[in-house]
Amino acid sequence: MADETLLIILRKKVVVWNKWRVKNPDVSIDLRETILSRADLRGADLSMADLRGTNLSRANLSEATIIESLLNEADLSNADLGGARLVDADLSKADLHGAKLGNVDLSGADLSMADLGGANLIDADLSRVNLSEANLEGAILVGCNIYAISAWGLELDGAEQNDLIITPPNESVITVDNLEVAQFIYLLLHNEKIRDVIDTVAKKVVLILGRFTDTRKPVLIAIKDKLRDLGYLPVLFDFDPPAERNTLETVTLLARLSRFIIADLTEPRSVPQELISIVPVLPSVPVKPIIQEGHEPWGMYDAIRCYPWVLERYYYSDVDSLMNSLEANVIGPVIAKANESRSID
Repeated sequence: MADETLLIILRKKVVVWNKWRVKNPDVSIDLRETILSRADLRGADLSMADLRGTNLSRANLSEATIIESLLNEADLSNADLGGARLVDADLSKADLHGAKLGNVDLSGADLSMADLGGANLIDADLSRVNLSEANLEGAILVGCNIYAISAWGLELDGAEQNDLIITPPNESVITVDNLEVAQFIYLLLHNEKIRDVIDTVAKKVVLILGRFTDTRKPVLIAIKDKLRDLGYLPVLFDFDPPAERNTLETVTLLARLSRFIIADLTEPRSVPQELISIVPVLPSVPVKPIIQEGHEPWGMYDAIRCYPWVLERYYYSDVDSLMNSLEANVIGPVIAKANESRSID
């Protein structure tokens, strides 16, 4: 529990507290679970203090120094922390709902699972901050430095996000308007491995489209297995799309990540709509239609056949014959077209 002697000093004027800190730099500051709501602590030196579980709601901590302090599960709701320094502080699971955090230095702080709903973070330094699973609903994030931030599983409904800086101070400024997008772009710019992964995806992913009935799905699975054996990364679209996107949007996204597409037109159902969404806008992604003998494509097939990156359809008799001829009659031609498109680009 908190040291009562420390509380007596702290509850005097801040200037008295700060002078005492200067004279007693080696004293551990234990203020755990203290009630300091509405306290006037402007400019207070609370660095390396243990404030776990402390109630600092509506306290005035503007310009305070709270470096490397422990504030796990502390109540800082509606507190004024404007201009405060909380470098490397532990604020995990802290309640900062409605807090004033303008110009605050939170660099290196742990804010994982913290509640920052409605907080004002204008011009805050959030570089190297861990915001994993934090609540930022309705927060104001404008002009923040978010270089090297960790931000997974955030709640951002209603948050205002503008001019977020993703570059370190010694580099040209790059800003974005979304925390999650910022993290991705930062990784893309500063992590060669991420760039290598994206490059690999663009060279290896093959999207397979078709109908997933009991009779048609075995053909698609056989194609997938064959492509895998040949070193490709087949994507078989047989899963529910994300709730916020419809099927066509998801298919189009996967198509943009693919080197080429194999589309089984036998007894199609959703494939025509999928191809009509993909083909006109992706000239760099060739499509190889395949179809079982005895079947014909849908009536409006000419709507996509006219595009030069849609190859001639290939007819197969059964799964075995398709597997035996897949490299020569399907993969070979579509790879040649993909290489042709790349050389033109």
